[in-house]
Amino acid sequence: MIPAITFKNNGINFKEKAFKKTLTISAIVAVIILIAIFFTLLVNSFPSIKALGAGFFYDKAWDPVADEYGALPFLVGTLLTSFLALLISTPFSIAVSIFLGEYYKKGIVAETFKNVIDLLAGIPSVIYGFWGLFVLVPIVRIIEMKLNVPPYGVGIFTSSIILAIMILPFSVSLSRQVISMVPDHLKEAAYSLGATRFEVITKIIIPYTKSGLFAGLLLALGRALGETMAVTMLIGNTHSIPTGIFSPGNTMASVIANEFSEATGKLYTSALIEMGLFLFVVATVINIIGKQIIKRFTL
Repeated sequence: MIPAITFKNNGINFKEKAFKKTLTISAIVAVIILIAIFFTLLVNSFPSIKALGAGFFYDKAWDPVADEYGALPFLVGTLLTSFLALLISTPFSIAVSIFLGEYYKKGIVAETFKNVIDLLAGIPSVIYGFWGLFVLVPIVRIIEMKLNVPPYGVGIFTSSIILAIMILPFSVSLSRQVISMVPDHLKEAAYSLGATRFEVITKIIIPYTKSGLFAGLLLALGRALGETMAVTMLIGNTHSIPTGIFSPGNTMASVIANEFSEATGKLYTSALIEMGLFLFVVATVINIIGKQIIKRFTL
């Protein structure tokens, strides 16, 4: 006969309540930290917002000596590098996701690719920057000489390639997650009708997951917008609007990293913080939209 198992309800209830309160407090603390970051940036950027207004984002001049602060060159550089990186990484991320989700779901090949992708995600951005300086910059210089453009080596194109490599693990992870949600009965029905694997991928998987893949791209874009160190090392750091993809430039994140420690004067510091506030708000909005799309996709 199996002995009856009894519990002391008072002890269990206390532990349950304590555990629930701990989780609740942790969640509240996370929200408070997020709100505190926002208000810290907002308060410290208020002098710039008050003095410069909306012109801060469409003025070209950035001259701290003359107290002129226009973020347009950095805004253009941020958008160019982020979208170009997304354009480069998207075909690779979708291809790798389909490869791991449809062709090699298990086995040594799948595990090898997954480990390599995880390793790419864990490499510090400064290492990517060094690799770009020693490997990519000489290659890009050769390409620029072939195209009869100034052989800077550094610039929008070089930093976009590095940025694409850096966001690749993130976008692959999201794309794999979305592709794995395709119901098996849809694929099996297509196979039973004589469809090839290529037809199943192009006519079933991609159309079914397009909203989820788009959400994944949005989240990868949010990640790309704020990347700092590797981009700072490779973009050229010039305070002018890029004239092409091979031109040197600057991003909001890189100019903050380069100049914040040397910023003198309240308005100068506030202008840099306002760019940080802009990046924070844009990245937050993009992440919220992307996660809402994925949430609807998974319902």
